[in-house]
Amino acid sequence: MHSKQTVKYICEQFTNGHTYYYKQEYITHDCWMNLTSVAWSSPRPISKKTFLKRESEGYTCQYIQREPAIILPFKKEARP
Repeated sequence: MHSKQTVKYICEQFTNGHTYYYKQEYITHDCWMNLTSVAWSSPRPISKKTFLKRESEGYTCQYIQREPAIILPFKKEARP
C-alpha cells in the first residue's frame, strides 16, 4: 500500500457529463536513489466510491475538466 505522498487520485470530468476516476502511484524503474528512474505510473481506473473515500481521508485528489473529443469526418474514397 502506498502512502499519502506516493499516490494521487484523479477525477476527470468531461463537459458532456461523463466522469472517470483514476489512481496513480509514484514508482521507480531502478531504485529510489536514482531520481531519473522515478515517475508516475499509468492511470488505473477506480470507482467513484473509492475516489470519494480517499478524498475524505486526505489523499491528494486532482480534478481535471476536459472537452470531449472532436470526431473528424473522413471522406470515403472509391476503390479501383
